[in-house]
Amino acid sequence: MKYRQLTKEQFENLHEEFAQFLATQSIDVKEWNQIKKDKPQVAEDEMNVFSDVVWDDVLTKTKYVEHFSKSSVNLFKFEESAIFRIAIKVNWDINLLEQKGFEWLMKNPMDNSVEIFKGSKEYNLERNTEIFDLIEKGSTISKGEIFEYFSKLIGA
Repeated sequence: MKYRQLTKEQFENLHEEFAQFLATQSIDVKEWNQIKKDKPQVAEDEMNVFSDVVWDDVLTKTKYVEHFSKSSVNLFKFEESAIFRIAIKVNWDINLLEQKGFEWLMKNPMDNSVEIFKGSKEYNLERNTEIFDLIEKGSTISKGEIFEYFSKLIGA
């Protein structure tokens, strides 16, 4: 398995897609129920393959992720051969996880208490694997508005 199996909730949300996936392998509902009952490992393998297909699709389309903590923000942009990062640290008692703290940062990005760093690196692993790793560590997929805002601000 390349990534991790989708959660039960994710499978439920993708039940139609999973049914189509099984259909491409000539497995109908009746046969699927039989496989789950008689060959749980085969069912598990099918779920793992489907999970990898879904993750690969999502990650290939992902261009930005972001990770917020109480006093810092890490913004990532994924190009074909490199990851671009903007790291923001606020050096006073503020909570960026709360709306009020986030709004303060967006209105005061050049305040003396705000440090902004930028950098880039080539992928150590496959692009999608590196994005997945960041997601597993708590980052969330975004549309990139915050990254682009700070990128323009600092001339990245």
